[in-house]
Amino acid sequence: MKQTFTVRTWNEGDWIIAQCAEVDVASHGSTEQEAIEKLQEALELYFEPPTATIKPRLASIEVELGAA
Repeated sequence: MKQTFTVRTWNEGDWIIAQCAEVDVASHGSTEQEAIEKLQEALELYFEPPTATIKPRLASIEVELGAA
């Protein structure tokens, strides 16, 4: 399945930053094309289904909110 995403790009120092507008994923490169290609790879990894190699242990914790 393919899906189209919006890419924002901007300069930060010597780097071009590429960020997906719909998903909080970003990458960088020395050219805009390189940054976009790396972002595409990062998005493909982001959406790759996880494959567990070990069975995780589950636990519950209780956290006091607003305690700071």
